[in-house]
Amino acid sequence: MREELERIRTQALADIHSALDNLSLDAVRVRVLGKKGELTALLKQMGKLSPEERPVMGQLANSVRTALEEKLEQRKSELAAAELDAKLAAEAVDVTIPGKEIEMGHQHPMNKVLQEVKEIFIGMGYQIVDGPEVEEAAYNFTKLNIEEGHPSRDRSDTFYFDDNDEVLLRTQTSPMQIRVMENQKPPIRILAPGRVFRKDEADATHSPMFHQIEGLVVDEGITMGDLKGALETLIKRLYGEDAVVRFRPHHFPFTEPSCEVDMQCFKCHGTGETDGQVCSTCHGEGWIELLGAGMVHPKVLEGCGIDSKKYSGFAFGIGLERMAMGRLRFNDLRLIFDNDIRFLSQF
Repeated sequence: MREELERIRTQALADIHSALDNLSLDAVRVRVLGKKGELTALLKQMGKLSPEERPVMGQLANSVRTALEEKLEQRKSELAAAELDAKLAAEAVDVTIPGKEIEMGHQHPMNKVLQEVKEIFIGMGYQIVDGPEVEEAAYNFTKLNIEEGHPSRDRSDTFYFDDNDEVLLRTQTSPMQIRVMENQKPPIRILAPGRVFRKDEADATHSPMFHQIEGLVVDEGITMGDLKGALETLIKRLYGEDAVVRFRPHHFPFTEPSCEVDMQCFKCHGTGETDGQVCSTCHGEGWIELLGAGMVHPKVLEGCGIDSKKYSGFAFGIGLERMAMGRLRFNDLRLIFDNDIRFLSQF
């Protein structure tokens, strides 16, 4: 039995040493020390030994078991350390290699211009307000003195939600005039930027979704001169003192008198042509429409409970995209919505 114990010990130690993974190591443990293992089977034969040999063989068998268990634990630790070393080597990071440069984000060019416009008007005492994009026809049209049958109320121009043409995506930010005047008494001085929606074909200067900035001032003694002064301040601050603009008579149902404000085309500089071709930005006009404006119609004031004999006011609606085009000198409105990083990274 002594020789058999020595053989088991020698063979098991060699197998443990040669085990390359935990699976192989566990197989050695089960083969030698398991319930049906070689050492266990040999110990079952202890009953055949003489009383004098049993203690000696029992002590020897226990020493073999102890030696094998210690060797198993040692080899298990060695395999775990080797596995960790291999994993660390595979995941090693050379800390001397320069890191990837993180590009800092920045405001969208249109938001930059919007912020500039806000700051200009806040400096003149205006308050920034916001309103719903899904609007009632009463606020978008009727209360603004736009009667039934007006072309702007046609389904060909407006996105309606119902068959009765009572709920729609607002076509202008002008409803904010009514909402403010119904809930606030003069003096009023507000700026209302937001998205508006019209059934326009997308081209260099049009989009079915775009942004407007509505302005409204109501107080005693407000005149057309105040309107002209406010708009000239805006345009000169945005485009520089040499900006060329023109005010021309126009008609809006909710203002009287009314005007439109144009800026000389920054691409063709008012000639209407570039490289012998019709300018694609102003379509040969030489001017780009920036905004519509005028004195608030007395009917609109009275409809909101404001005495039109005591108070007067002016209103304007600015096309933010066109204003951004002139401010940042690009000639296609669609670039604003394309999210092309090559374009956006220039600003």
